[in-house]
Amino acid sequence: MAAVLANLINNLPALLALLPVLGPAGPGPLLAALIGVNLGPDLTYAGSLATLLWRRILHEHGDPAAMPRLGEFTRLGLLTVPPTLFVSTLILRAGLRIF
Repeated sequence: MAAVLANLINNLPALLALLPVLGPAGPGPLLAALIGVNLGPDLTYAGSLATLLWRRILHEHGDPAAMPRLGEFTRLGLLTVPPTLFVSTLILRAGLRIF
């Protein structure tokens, strides 16, 4: 949910919107939200302020031909973000059981 929200409204506002709900729920849901808002925004350009700034700087100072197109960025995000979120969540769950 945090990853989807981060792509809709950006990662920092997504975390701020989720904190009042997840804060009292304990460390597990809060850590899962942190994973979501940090990995999830790589699905779209607009999901992360860092990605938007990187794109702007590359456009102004770099070679525009080297900049990935929107379709390529989204395709790579769709290939990498879901598996990374899944594995990270599994590792978090295992870590919470151990500690």
